[in-house]
Amino acid sequence: MAGRVWAEVGGVGSRVTVPRSKWETSQDTSARMRRQPSKGTQPELAIRRALYARGLRYRIHWPVPGRPRRTIDIALPKWKIAVFVDGCFWHGCPTHAVTPKRNSERWTAKISANVARDEETSKHLRGLQWSVIRLWEHEDAELAADRVERLVRDVEARTGRKRREDRPR
Repeated sequence: MAGRVWAEVGGVGSRVTVPRSKWETSQDTSARMRRQPSKGTQPELAIRRALYARGLRYRIHWPVPGRPRRTIDIALPKWKIAVFVDGCFWHGCPTHAVTPKRNSERWTAKISANVARDEETSKHLRGLQWSVIRLWEHEDAELAADRVERLVRDVEARTGRKRREDRPR
């Protein structure tokens, strides 16, 4: 279908077509959007620093098992914990999400597809016995690290797996 772009809306599998003319943006806007980092954002780095300071070791951009092209922002594979740091605009934060005035149909479809993909990824990981934490970029890094550390302790209590620092030498 030349001239059309597909966007998933309303869940995995349902599709809505949006004409390409609705997607077009100015060159300035396109350039600005290309410069937006998708990995290693400031909120993600702050949370990683807080986790590292607490002695928690993690992997970044860990592949989601069974889902090619999807990654976990911060993975603690030893405890099967996946941490996602979602941007307010891109993932539809209920507090800070703003629909752009230009191309609003396109952006609504795009953000809805992102939210549906996030939900599907979380459901898939939970099916594989992973614990999933989704954080918003506006959350305080120390409070976010508290949540992750509490979950690590809960998993340790359930499974008996201890952090290296907690093991007798």
